[in-house]
Amino acid sequence: MPIQWFPGHMTSARKKAAESMALTDVVIEVLDARVPEASSNPMIRELRLFRQRPCLKILNKTDLADPVATRAWLDYFNSQPGVKAVALSCKKPGDVARVPALCQGLAPHRNDATKLLRMMIMGIPNVGKSTLMNALLNRRVAKVGDEPAVTKNQQRIDLSDKASITDTPGMMWPKIKHDSDGFMLAASHAIGRNAVIDEEVATFLANLLLARYPALLVARYKFDLAGLDGVDVIEAIAKRRGYRLKGGDLDLEKAAITLLTDYRCGTLGRISLETPETRRAMLANASPAAEAPADEETASDL
Repeated sequence: MPIQWFPGHMTSARKKAAESMALTDVVIEVLDARVPEASSNPMIRELRLFRQRPCLKILNKTDLADPVATRAWLDYFNSQPGVKAVALSCKKPGDVARVPALCQGLAPHRNDATKLLRMMIMGIPNVGKSTLMNALLNRRVAKVGDEPAVTKNQQRIDLSDKASITDTPGMMWPKIKHDSDGFMLAASHAIGRNAVIDEEVATFLANLLLARYPALLVARYKFDLAGLDGVDVIEAIAKRRGYRLKGGDLDLEKAAITLLTDYRCGTLGRISLETPETRRAMLANASPAAEAPADEETASDL
């Protein structure tokens, strides 16, 4: 079943973001390093291009992602005009301390005492925007949680006498065009659980891991993968862990949540669900209907 998730508060959030974009010098887009393109909101790109704003793309959670894939993504994004991409962890103060200088490099005209550098943090839910905001200010000013859409209001704070930063709520877009993107985002916990079925998401993840990271599955769960598909992997985890319902049937939901949690926390290892190469292959195989633009407002409408 295709996954779509667009809570009501996001409509007002994107309108406020569009207004603030006019008063912003650099957009900081926080991405999940495991799914960099799937976690890039096309509306953010549309808004910043409409205002001709440069973008610092932060591939966050890089400690959870495959380093080979991350290097490929950095090359991909850094080849785009007006974009600087870096891989870091928003939980590491040393990494975060680099951010203002990187933004300054994208806005050299804002480099004196009379012109405040105005930065704006954007991204989809649960990619680490609030963690970045708190680390930059070295105090807790934004709510942080492991459920998507914790932040619901925009706030602007002076970072120093030379820079300000605006934190925005996580924003999805009205229609996810590619089913695989929805499943990758759900697996990476960027979509609320009320919009997904854990067993379906875990089956998608298991099939992807079988194709790209089978050794990590074997190392974690200690069973033979020969002849297994995604559904079989969930069943095998339930059997291996002894997950049973009262009547004796396998507790597949618990097994699905175990796989998803092990991926999200990095227990399975460093995993990227997409690379520039797999992305190109996915788009090449997408149907014309899937490639049609979503029926949504344009940046100028916002």
